[in-house]
Amino acid sequence: MARQRLLVMLEMAMMAALAVVFSEIKVFEMPQGGSVSLVMVPIALIAVRRGILPGVVTGLIVGLLQLLLGGTIVAPIQVLLDYPLAFAALGLSGMIPLSGLQGTSRRIAVLWSALFVGVIGRFVCHFISGVVWFGQYAPEGMPVALYSFVYNITYLLPEMIIAGIVLTVVLTSAPHLLFSAGGRKRIA
Repeated sequence: MARQRLLVMLEMAMMAALAVVFSEIKVFEMPQGGSVSLVMVPIALIAVRRGILPGVVTGLIVGLLQLLLGGTIVAPIQVLLDYPLAFAALGLSGMIPLSGLQGTSRRIAVLWSALFVGVIGRFVCHFISGVVWFGQYAPEGMPVALYSFVYNITYLLPEMIIAGIVLTVVLTSAPHLLFSAGGRKRIA
């Protein structure tokens, strides 16, 4: 049992490190923060492979590392929402297990659903932060909530699609990366 926990922690550390590296390879970057990168892929991968708890903890670590490596700080609650909580929410992708499902198309559909759950969690964190702390950037006459919605969906939707495509390729070409050896051991 101790060996299994060590293996899971090692996988989490590797996925967190990979996510931080992937976050630096940006397709485009938004003016007040947020970008399109592959940061979601390792977090969703560990969540789907190991469950909610490893996914949430890995996301939390990634959010803290991103904050330490140059995050935007406006207020203490904003920092929590935009970094550790937003990335931890991606770990919610582990809510929907792929194990036990038969058929590639069904697994792909569930994988995209799981990723969507995690992205919704991340979106909610960024949306609240945008409404409360970044509303001054909304064009005159535009409701702050609409501005925050459009701003955040502009980078989160493409990032989700890219991550979904990458994870679909992983699922179809190297499914063993999404399932642990000797049967799936989920934590949480």
